[in-house]
Amino acid sequence: MPVLLVSGGLPAVAGHSMSPAAGGLVGYQAIGDAQSLGLVRFPCQSLAAPFPCYGPDQIRAAYDIQPLLHAGVTGAGQTIVIVDAFQSPSLPLDLANFDGVWGLPAANLDVVAPDGLTPFDGSRLEIGWAIEISLDVEWAHVVAPGAHIELVLAKSEKDADMLRVTEYAIDHNLGNVITQSFGESEACADPNLLRQEHAAFDRAAARGITLLAGSGDFGATNLLCDGSGIATVASASTPASDPNVTAVGGTRLVADPVSGAYGSESGWGDMFGASGGGFSSLYKRPGYQAPFLDEHKERGLPDVAYSADAFGSTIIAFGGHFGAIFGTSVGTPQWAGIAALTRQLAGHRQPSFNDRLYRIARGEEHHVAFHDITSGGNSFAGVTGFSAGRGWYAVTGLGSPDVAKLVRLLSEGDD
Repeated sequence: MPVLLVSGGLPAVAGHSMSPAAGGLVGYQAIGDAQSLGLVRFPCQSLAAPFPCYGPDQIRAAYDIQPLLHAGVTGAGQTIVIVDAFQSPSLPLDLANFDGVWGLPAANLDVVAPDGLTPFDGSRLEIGWAIEISLDVEWAHVVAPGAHIELVLAKSEKDADMLRVTEYAIDHNLGNVITQSFGESEACADPNLLRQEHAAFDRAAARGITLLAGSGDFGATNLLCDGSGIATVASASTPASDPNVTAVGGTRLVADPVSGAYGSESGWGDMFGASGGGFSSLYKRPGYQAPFLDEHKERGLPDVAYSADAFGSTIIAFGGHFGAIFGTSVGTPQWAGIAALTRQLAGHRQPSFNDRLYRIARGEEHHVAFHDITSGGNSFAGVTGFSAGRGWYAVTGLGSPDVAKLVRLLSEGDD
């Protein structure tokens, strides 16, 4: 079946460009249409499949999301803001198809383009972002089907355009969770723009807005600033490296492709990509990480992790068809859904999401709320990365969630 490589490997435009975290070597592969009305809907959702794929049924089971939904914790009353670039003309049809196949309620979706919509030209660049949009909207909706989704679109992928619409979302208080499935090397971003971005994220934190971003798909390194290849030196990804942001890394999830029963996880790192992870060259270690990073004085990432590997790719609807996709973009909107579930259960906006995650990880509930991932690593493209281990490591952070348990802990009390 054809594989469409999305926009991470395309040349950057002047002024630097953000790349979708589902980018570069990470592919979208068409898998046809649903084939049955039972739990298993595609051939890759089978015990016999060499490369299994997961739909909402399996992911909700593997990460223990379904008990919350059964209890009425669906994200109702919450708004998830998704920041992306360009547009996806097929999104309404794709979202309806996706919801229909899995019996999800119709999504409550609004689209905002503060600088106007860019006419869709069908280039590889814009198709890559359109795939990203479908992934972000569909899977935030899977985890928090009762939440309102506000899709905020920049007119291009340039840093300044992406930041401008993110600031718009923050300053107009569009939602209490903002997810950003894109990034670039810290070394590629303009220092003045980074200062402006950090100030905006400070404003978001002061309002109790949770910020999430993918940690990247190139292990301990990143794309070169001109997009011509992969850097040969370690480099953290922005905006994920900002201490106000919860950085989402990647795992290889092994679950039953029929029932979704959780089997195991390891740090994502293979020929297709690797969990972005390492240490910032811009930001000092925040206080919440101090108990976990004794030997480092820099901000470490990621903070948490989620399924990202091609082995166990995630099904989306795009362009009137269904396909499988992988990368840290898969987990980032789902963690946004987790944050929305937490806000609903708490009944109000809460202090720093990272402070709360790390507080739980310091206590006896760590192994209840998180899958502590102790194998795998994120070396990639000749750049030596890190190995996973107990506690926090620069591959999968604190680990992946047991959502039902983690959300209840996160929603309790205030810092």
